[in-house]
Amino acid sequence: MREYGNRIHADPSILNGKPVVKGTRISVEIILSRLAEGISIPEILIAWPNLTEEDILAALSYSAAVIAHEELLVG
Repeated sequence: MREYGNRIHADPSILNGKPVVKGTRISVEIILSRLAEGISIPEILIAWPNLTEEDILAALSYSAAVIAHEELLVG
């Protein structure tokens, strides 16, 4: 799994503490939402030129790590 610690950051003063790509206000949530909508990584990079592919992969890695520690609730 890719290391995300040097790219993903959470600070209570930025987007209410949501994890973001370090140095931006672009949240992991928005990156995942765009990918889930079918927007490709190249399209995301065009929309946010200050992001890199490594930032997007770090967001995915961070999300996988968070989910690995959650319990699935099926209702």
